[in-house]
Amino acid sequence: MKFITFQKKDGSLAAGWIKEDSFAIDMHEASGGLLPKTMLELIEKNRDYMEMIKMLKNPEKGVYSLSEVDLKAPLPNPKSFRDFYAFEEHVKTARENRGLDMIPEWYEIPVFYYSNHQNMMGPNDDIPRPKKCEWLDYELEICAVIGKEGKNITAEEDDDYIFGYCILNDWSARDIQRQEMRVGLGPAKGKDFATSIGPYIVTVDELQKYRVKNRYQLQMTAKVNGRLLSRGNAKDIYYSFGEMIERASEEVVLYPGDMIGSGTVGTGCILELGQDVHGWLQPEDEVELEITGLGSLKNKISKE
Repeated sequence: MKFITFQKKDGSLAAGWIKEDSFAIDMHEASGGLLPKTMLELIEKNRDYMEMIKMLKNPEKGVYSLSEVDLKAPLPNPKSFRDFYAFEEHVKTARENRGLDMIPEWYEIPVFYYSNHQNMMGPNDDIPRPKKCEWLDYELEICAVIGKEGKNITAEEDDDYIFGYCILNDWSARDIQRQEMRVGLGPAKGKDFATSIGPYIVTVDELQKYRVKNRYQLQMTAKVNGRLLSRGNAKDIYYSFGEMIERASEEVVLYPGDMIGSGTVGTGCILELGQDVHGWLQPEDEVELEITGLGSLKNKISKE
């Protein structure tokens, strides 16, 4: 299923799913109030609610044309957001472009940082460029949404703990990021101004046809103003989502509604591609990320 959060014509927000690629279902309205109003509430108790959802195949209420609603970040208020660094090509190339060797320790453990989980943007939202930033970049990633509480989870248990996946754009102010990372802590202000997710969360069962062992064969692309810049594949990830979850849950509880980002796919950002390929993002530039099975996520950089 494809789960969404959307805004109706009257300005109210609703959560639910997409039906037949044409309709948005308000799950609270369609169920007569039995299903929750928000995506976080659904994910927190998804194992209790999924049977009821499956029974609502043809709801009489709460059905809206997709053309009449605006899709928002499918999970506007995740409980936390950990972003990993799991694609080897991205790490190698980005470091080579800065005259740096590969980090041997990168091959020992999957590493991550915490980002701002309270600043989630959705499809077609305008992205603000920080006032002190001149080197604005996109980052093409996949995000897993945790659907079950757990601690010290093993990599082999990943499907049991993941509610679904969505596209993630980890916007980066590279000049701010470079300055703060020289101090040896971060990233922080180079990242926390915006993260985009969407257009929907796709449940694990829908992606099984793309699964090859513990990876997914999903084409990943990024365009700026319609020009194709990035092309990669999720199957090339060095650390699987299971390995990332194992690391994240080591001695710590993961909760339903936590988000796990993959890090940038190879070629998936301007920092890696280089200025000869494309300059830093400017106001009114439109970035479109597309991933097989997960849809398309578009955002425009705000006018200054």
